[in-house]
Amino acid sequence: MRLSTKGRYAVMAMTDLARRQGEAEGRAVALAEIAARQQISLSYLEQLFARLRRKGLVVSARGPGGGYRLAREARDTAIADIVLAVDEPLRATRCGLSKAGVGKGAPKGCMAGGAQCLTHDLWEEMGRQIHGYLASVSVADVLEGKLSGKTRTTREKAAA
Repeated sequence: MRLSTKGRYAVMAMTDLARRQGEAEGRAVALAEIAARQQISLSYLEQLFARLRRKGLVVSARGPGGGYRLAREARDTAIADIVLAVDEPLRATRCGLSKAGVGKGAPKGCMAGGAQCLTHDLWEEMGRQIHGYLASVSVADVLEGKLSGKTRTTREKAAA
């Protein structure tokens, strides 16, 4: 599974946005402020927020006092939605990424000839588990420090 810098930075920025928006009583937050606090390039953030805006996760305000606001409440914004808005889908397998079987209608597998590798199902399930976890965590959960309980719950479920 490869969670890129885009996904990590987008989650950091959205969490920062949610905190500052709450402190500013819902006013828009400038990307330059987020960039400075999170030590992320402003131009990189602009690219990420363009994607987040297209996916309906943030709204922009122009002019003096302009910036961005969350499009919905922090408790209704899942971390998975943020990652998927700026990244490719979370994938742990290399299926579909190899040049094996290239051509119209050819199977897309991990191995030559389009076959799946022996560990395909392991990585596929791991990707589903990661996506499920990120879908269960909201921006509000991150801000409120509720992750240790969610992690423990996930482990307890796995042990059961």
